[in-house]
Amino acid sequence: MQTTDKKFALVTGASKGLGKELTLALAKRKINLITVALENEGLPSFCEELKKEFGIEAYPYETNLANPNEVYKLSKWLQIRFPINLLINNAGIGGTSSFEKSDPAYLETIIQLNIRALILLCRLLLPELKKHPKAYILNVSSMAAFCPMGHKTIYPASKAFIYSFSRGLAEELKDTSISVSVLTPGPMYKDFKLLERRTILRPYANMGLTSPKLVANFAIENLFKRKKIIIPGKINQLDRFLMKILPEGLLISFFSRIMRNEVKE
Repeated sequence: MQTTDKKFALVTGASKGLGKELTLALAKRKINLITVALENEGLPSFCEELKKEFGIEAYPYETNLANPNEVYKLSKWLQIRFPINLLINNAGIGGTSSFEKSDPAYLETIIQLNIRALILLCRLLLPELKKHPKAYILNVSSMAAFCPMGHKTIYPASKAFIYSFSRGLAEELKDTSISVSVLTPGPMYKDFKLLERRTILRPYANMGLTSPKLVANFAIENLFKRKKIIIPGKINQLDRFLMKILPEGLLISFFSRIMRNEVKE
């Protein structure tokens, strides 16, 4: 039996960065929460803070979604306890490395977390989401989705997959109660040290630098407007326009050169 008749939002990767800010943005709207993150990242205490400050229900679920069976365990745990009408797939990892020198286990982890876990959560929770008059899915992609690049091959490809998958799913579910949105944030303050190393890009990157809090609030606002593509920030919106009109080969060469320099450092 379900423990409550209240609706809940599920947020993965909720313990820090953008995921934490997305969780806070929902809590401020008095939305009950199920938060998912790795162990030992302070998730239980974070949920206690949410309960006290916002007067909502908030439950932690500590797991590693990159492990194949954990997605199924999470789904089963949710289905017998909580009515979920909002799913935010935020958990993900990246990194910059030569493909040839990358540890295959590391590459597999990116695929398992960024792609497999996201797909399965959407599919496994779809029956529950469809029960509600209004339901939402927000998948977190990246501006990197719009440009392949060498020395960072897997991460942009995984984010491009998320973008494509989300757009296709949104079309498939357009006549249902479920709205599917995809968020494509650019660089955020949590990446500032990384950006400092990209000397070629530094002045331009700093112009587009935004805070996870601003991105989260913008995302949640537009999610409830049922906007399918959410690009936060004027610079990112301009970037997206330029990526549409500039030659792809030029963009790939430019960003790959930046990534190559980062690998050398």
